[in-house]
Amino acid sequence: MSKIDPTARVEDGAVIGEGTEIGPFCIIGPHVVIGKNCKLIGHVHITAQTTIGDDCTIYPFVSLGTPPQSLSYRGELTRLTIGSGCTIRESVTMNAGTVAGGGITTVGDRGYFMNCSHVGHDCHVGNDVIFATSATLGGHAEIGDFVFIGGLSAVHQFTRIGPQVMVGGVCGVRDDIIPFGLVNGQYAALEGLNIIGMKRRKFTKQRLATVRGFYQKLFHGPGTFAERLEASRPLAGEDPAIAEILDFIGKGKRPLCLPAIGK
Repeated sequence: MSKIDPTARVEDGAVIGEGTEIGPFCIIGPHVVIGKNCKLIGHVHITAQTTIGDDCTIYPFVSLGTPPQSLSYRGELTRLTIGSGCTIRESVTMNAGTVAGGGITTVGDRGYFMNCSHVGHDCHVGNDVIFATSATLGGHAEIGDFVFIGGLSAVHQFTRIGPQVMVGGVCGVRDDIIPFGLVNGQYAALEGLNIIGMKRRKFTKQRLATVRGFYQKLFHGPGTFAERLEASRPLAGEDPAIAEILDFIGKGKRPLCLPAIGK
């Protein structure tokens, strides 16, 4: 059985999973679905067509499914979907989607969202991400699996961040970041590969050496970037990570985050 505090307000139509606890002064809208064994500690507000997976813990003053912060929004009922096993700390906000952006914001499994972090409308966030304090996504951003975004960093709308990227603290991310990238600086610049993260994902020394060699040729070799990119395409077969990086670049419609000039 679910456990609902008498001070909580759960609207008719909301679905609360078995074993879920709804703490004091929570407000749950009529189109909300919450999975099994979740814990809403207190003062949590969930609205719109928000679906939350099993085993999530949501801390006080979190607001989920609130209207998109978009001038095009006209009150449509849109969606927010959050996966299983997420931890959502105090004052986190996640907005529902817009009709123009597909009508849905998605967040994957096992995410850890520290206090005051924000997921904007129509964003698509992968699995196993960590958003540090006040990490912020503009609308329509795409975030891959195992991404870490440092505290007080902000990601521009429509920007893509590939899997296993590390974004340092207090960064403004304006350009797409390749998978496995490490970025830092007031306006994020590529500083190399996220070697620590790659080791955690069980990359061998040989794989690390292969991908590092590719990175050096692509970003620090002779000629223009376009020439280096074309020359690097045959290297896709050397490692799946190289193929993933080249595929990510090939699908891009925005500028690519590059190393700072002279570095």
